[in-house]
Order: sequence, then structure tokens, then C-alpha cells
Amino acid sequence: MKLSERQKKIIEIVKETQPVSGEKISELLDVSRATLRSDLSFLTMSGILEATPKIGYTYTGSDLETLFFFKTFTVKVDEIMVPPLLIDLNTSIRDAITTLFVYDVGSIYVIDGEKQLVGVLSRKDLLRASLNTEIDHTPVALCMTRSPHIRTCTKKMDLLEVATILQDFEVDSLPVVDEANERNVIGKITKSKVLNFITQQARNAERNR
Repeated sequence: MKLSERQKKIIEIVKETQPVSGEKISELLDVSRATLRSDLSFLTMSGILEATPKIGYTYTGSDLETLFFFKTFTVKVDEIMVPPLLIDLNTSIRDAITTLFVYDVGSIYVIDGEKQLVGVLSRKDLLRASLNTEIDHTPVALCMTRSPHIRTCTKKMDLLEVATILQDFEVDSLPVVDEANERNVIGKITKSKVLNFITQQARNAERNR
């Protein structure tokens, strides 16, 4: 699949006025930022545009046709998700830190006695907690991010939707939850997994040119 007409216009605007903010692109195209979100996410994740905080979007010089096909972004989450790392909410902060580094992950999902999602722990959460609390006896329930502040996805969402959430909310991973029960964690999708998948597809497309 090829670039949409709006995506082509976005690229031309960035080429001519870079660096340019999302607000300016929205103004020039006379469309809302919400409407542009998926297009900008796609163009940055594919490597055509680069987004720099407080500076704006710039053109990298890459051509979509030489990277990979748009169908890459229609791949469903369940095709690339990985098993989640779960711990009980009564686990001590020290044990959670040990678990995080033993498994070399960026986040851990916290569940209650019924195996239902109640929180998320990031490296930042645990680092902050380790500096201010008695980590041997303090449960992770006191420092985790709780619902409704947890961003999730389902296995039937496509890669573009997930990439947009990861980028918009600046998180490293999303718990994949059951469509029938949003507190039942069935997997995990990470920013690095998404990027690795896109990179591999780009390499495959380049080899097959």
C-alpha cells in the first residue's frame, strides 16, 4: 500500500518548512491534531520523519517505498506480543527490583489475589521508591501506577494503534488484556518489540526490492 494523499502533503510541508510543529502542520492542512495523530505516528515510526521534542518534525530523507509496505502496520498485536511478567501486589519493593533486573524488563504488571491487573511498575517507579522507603518491608502496592491511569491494548489492535498509544503517552510497554475482561492480562507489547519488528520488515522489504 502507498502513502495516503494527506501523508504525502505532510511530508511536503515538513520538507519545505522544517523543523515544523504538529500544530503548524495541523494549521496548514486545516485538520485537527487528533486527525493527524495516526499519520504523524506512522511517518515517524517508519523513519520518514523525525520528531524532536520542543523542536518539531524534520524530514529524514527516507522513502517509504524502500523501507517496507504499509501492511506492516496492520499486523495485529497477538502476532508479536510476548508473555507478561506478573507479581503480586504484596511483593516487597526489593523483591520487585530483583525480579525486574533478573528478567531484564522495563516494567512489571501487578495483580491481586484473583490474578487481576491492579497496577504497573516501571523502572522509574521502583527507583523512586527505593530512595524514599524501606524497600524490604514496603509492598509494591504503595508505589505502583494504578487504574485508571494504566494504558492497555487488546490482541486484535493493530501495530499503528499500539505505536500511537506508546508514543502519545510516553510509555515503554502496554499490557495486552482480554477483550472480555480488561483486568485479565494475557500478554505484553513493548516499544522495543514494535521497533524491532518494523526494522525487520524494513530489512526484508529492502532485500526483496
